[in-house]
Formats: sequence, C-alpha cells, structure tokens
Amino acid sequence: NYLLFLKYLKKKLGKKPLTVCVHARVKTLDRDAESYSEIGKVADRIMIMAYDEHWSTSAPGAIASMDWCRSVAEYALSLWPAEKYIIGLPFYGRTWPEENWRKAWYFEGINRIMHENNVDVVIRENDVPYFSFKKEISVTGWYEDAHSVVERSRMYKDMGFQSLAFWRMGQEDAAVWQWIK
Repeated sequence: NYLLFLKYLKKKLGKKPLTVCVHARVKTLDRDAESYSEIGKVADRIMIMAYDEHWSTSAPGAIASMDWCRSVAEYALSLWPAEKYIIGLPFYGRTWPEENWRKAWYFEGINRIMHENNVDVVIRENDVPYFSFKKEISVTGWYEDAHSVVERSRMYKDMGFQSLAFWRMGQEDAAVWQWIK
C-alpha cells in the first residue's frame, strides 16, 4: 500500500517534485516497504537516512561508520545514479554505558558530558571520534564532529553524490559550517 500511496501522491503533486526519505540499506530486503528500486520509479529524489548504524539498544559503535556509509552508498548506486539521491548525515552522538545510561546527544551536549567527566583523550576510528570515561559505570560515546562530517561529505562527493541532508540542524559542531558551502 505504501507504493500505491506514493504513486497517488506523485500524481496529485503534478509537476512538483516528490522526495521520499528511506532508512539506510546495504542490500535488498525481502518484501521491503522502502525498496529503493521501487520508490525510485515513483519519486524524483530519494533521501537516504544514512545514520543509526548503531542505536540505543545495540552494541556501542559509530552512528554512521565510514565503511558502513560507503556500503550504503554503493548499494544505492547499484540501483539509481547519484543524482537521484540526497544522503543524510548525522549531527548527533550516542552514549552506551555498562548499565542503563544510554542516551542520544547533540554536539554541545557531547562536549558538556566530556568536560564534566574530564575526558581529555578523543580516539578516532576511521575518522569518526569517540571517547570513554568512567563514573560509577563505564560509558562509551560515539559522536560526529566537523572533521567526521567533512570527511564523510568528501567521501560521498567522490562517489558522485551532489546533495546532502543533516539530522538535525542545531545539534551540529558549529565548525562544520566553515567547511561546507
């Protein structure tokens, strides 16, 4: 029914473009309501939410690791040309504790948590920063900063993508705007 709805919506929009947001995929799923290949037949653009590789109840890890993002992009390109897509990048981070202290954080909040807990070492795994600190529990936080956003943006540009979107404005490292034009 979702594809029927999109076809109906496209018809009602007339000449106005239809952009559909979809979750990140690295392969075709059986009976997928968000099939890139089928949605692309109807929509003018597909906005891929290329984040939440790891989430609050998953094991700790990057919100969108470079390798995973590359796999998402390669899969998308196997179905439609780059011009068809808008790639979504995250502006947030997430913490994973040993116990129930899991939270999503915007960039300013990540910096506050790091400062409050005297975090002085930031480690980068494949250009994505993360940190750890100990309280009464051990907490690991993965997040996005200007460096990781710019590196991911460059990767997508090198793959031929022309459009980016961000989740969510106001949560970003303000330095990102010095790099993105």
